[in-house]
Parts: sequence; C-alpha cells; structure tokens
Amino acid sequence: MRVFQINPQAVVESAKLPDQLPEQGFIWMAFARREFEVLQQEIQSTLERLCGAQIVDLHVLDVLNNQLPSHYDYTSDYNLMVFRRLAAGQTESDLSRPGEILHRSRDKGGPPVLHRIDTSPVAFVVFDRLVLTVHPTDCAIRESYAARLLSLGALAANTQAGQQPNRLPVSPPDLMLRVISQMVDGYLNLRRELTRQLDHWQSELINPKTRFNNWSALLDARLSLHHLDEICEDQRAAIQDWIDALDAVVEPHAVHPRSFELLKVRSRDVLEHIERVVHHVRRLEQSAETAVQMHFNAQSNRTNDIMRTLTVLTAIFLPLNLITGFFGMNFETFAVLHDEHGLWWTTLFMLVLAVSLVVFFWRKRYLGGTS
Repeated sequence: MRVFQINPQAVVESAKLPDQLPEQGFIWMAFARREFEVLQQEIQSTLERLCGAQIVDLHVLDVLNNQLPSHYDYTSDYNLMVFRRLAAGQTESDLSRPGEILHRSRDKGGPPVLHRIDTSPVAFVVFDRLVLTVHPTDCAIRESYAARLLSLGALAANTQAGQQPNRLPVSPPDLMLRVISQMVDGYLNLRRELTRQLDHWQSELINPKTRFNNWSALLDARLSLHHLDEICEDQRAAIQDWIDALDAVVEPHAVHPRSFELLKVRSRDVLEHIERVVHHVRRLEQSAETAVQMHFNAQSNRTNDIMRTLTVLTAIFLPLNLITGFFGMNFETFAVLHDEHGLWWTTLFMLVLAVSLVVFFWRKRYLGGTS
C-alpha cells in the first residue's frame, strides 16, 4: 500500500490510510490486487469517510478480476477505468491468463518478447479529490510513476512559486491519464525488439536456402499478435468512452476550466498513443501473414521450377528411349543391326537429337531458374 497526498507545492507519502482530505490537492491510494482484497473493508470505510461514497459491489468484483478486459464505467460518485497494460515483465506469462506465471512457457514457440508482455489489468477508481488504483503484485509501472511523482514533488518544493511551471498532476483524472500514458508508452518501447525478432523470422521464411520447420512457433506468434490486437482495441474503446464522458460534461465544476481543457487534451493524446500501438500491432500481424504467404509462394515457384526441369529431362530422354526400344526389337532381318557402322550412326543421331532438344528447350526458357 502506498498513499500520496499531492498538492501544487509538494507530494507527501504515507504508509497508512488517510484520516481526512488535504486542504489543497488530492490523495492517491495505490494497492496491490491481493492487498486490496484483504483490506477491502477498511478501504471502503475510508472512502465513506473521505468521499461520502463507497465502491459498489459489482465494481469491487471488477477491480479484483484478473481477467477483465479494458473498459470504462461510472456512477454519480466516481468513475471506474480498468486498463489492461502491455508491459515487459520479468517472467513469461500467457496472454490468455494475464498475471499468471507459466512454468511450461519455455517450451512454447514464438518470439520470446511476446511471452514477456504482461497484460494484467490495472483499475482506477476516480473520485473528485481522491484516486484509488489497484495494480498487479510488484507492479513496475506503479513504482516507476511513484518515484517520478516524488521527484517532481521535491522539485516543486524547492522551486519558488511562478519560477517554473508545475508538472505535478492537478486532479485525480490527470494522474490516471498520466499513469495510463506511461503504461501505453511502455509498450511503444518494446516495438524495436519485437520488430527485430519478427523481421528475423521473415528473412528466414523468405530465404530459399533455409528450411523453415518451426511452424508451431509461428502460429503461436500470430495468435499472440491477434490477442494483442484485441487488447489494444479494448483499450481504445475504454479511453474513447472516457473522452465521450468528458465531452458530455456541461459545467466542469470540480476543476478549473483551463485544467478541464488540458485534461481533454491529455485524454486525446493517450488515445493517439493507443492508436499508434494498434497500428503497430496490426502491421506486425500483417507482416507475419505476408511473410507466410511469400514463403509458400516461393516454395510453390521452387516446386514449379523443379517439376519443369524434370519434365524437360523426360521430354529429352523420351525419344532416345523410343530409339533404343526400336532397335531392341527381335527381328530376323534388321538391316541396320548388321551394318558395321550402324552403332556409330545411331549413337550420333541420338546425340544430335538430344542436343537439339536441349537447345530448343533452352531457347524456350524451359531449362534454368527464373531470373
């Protein structure tokens, strides 16, 4: 559990649940999923005391659900955002079971970077002056943003007012969007490694000198990319619902009008980043599909070349076999067979015929590979 009191001048961290709201700013309470489940009653009591409302039971189940896709929901007291992250984990996990370590995953094919993408959901419960987040255990994103927040707070405390623009979040929705933006940018940082590994596979598929047999790994990679595409679509739909809810607000009484406009700008920026992720994942999926198609086309062309060469060789030796079969007939009188030069004339004729056929097929480009 990590609790932060955030105001324009400083950030103060506490190790216990707050007793009251600060005079200025807001509170961020961050919990691990198991920790939230154990402290559920205390947290609900704290929310009732500070905000005058509790998290409804269905939303509590959503927060504790490790399989829930990204989505947005709201009540008259708070907004709920569940966002599936795409982070590089230290351990391999299955995309269909986010947050779970698979001991058998080392035998699974596909690029290793796809196995290390953790897609566990992160829940945000946003009140007017309080935001509650529920993360997976040992969430690197929470720790990273908390460290950044404390450094910004220390910088703001040591800087005189008006000397430097304040970079601290000004409201709970602003903090939520900043954390989500960091989660999305975390996947954008994985693009180079993922692209490099898939490009290596494509070069192996297209190279005619290599014999590609790892089809199960390729299928796993394509399925993983398809699953990532579905996760990104859910993320985009959730942020779009959030933006629609902001646009529906007629009078932003809880925040300053300019801050409200900046909140919309940040929301659209997060949506644009998610769309970049969607575009990149789809491009990788299409590239893998195109590489497979090119591989089969190359194999088909190679098979056609082999069959054409074998057909030409058969066509060359077919008349030669006919001639040898003709001279192999058992007749009493065969004039050529009794000629002392018959063998040489027949051999010369067969040689000329074979060379003529080779030249004919070569001019027709039936022999040799395609340039």
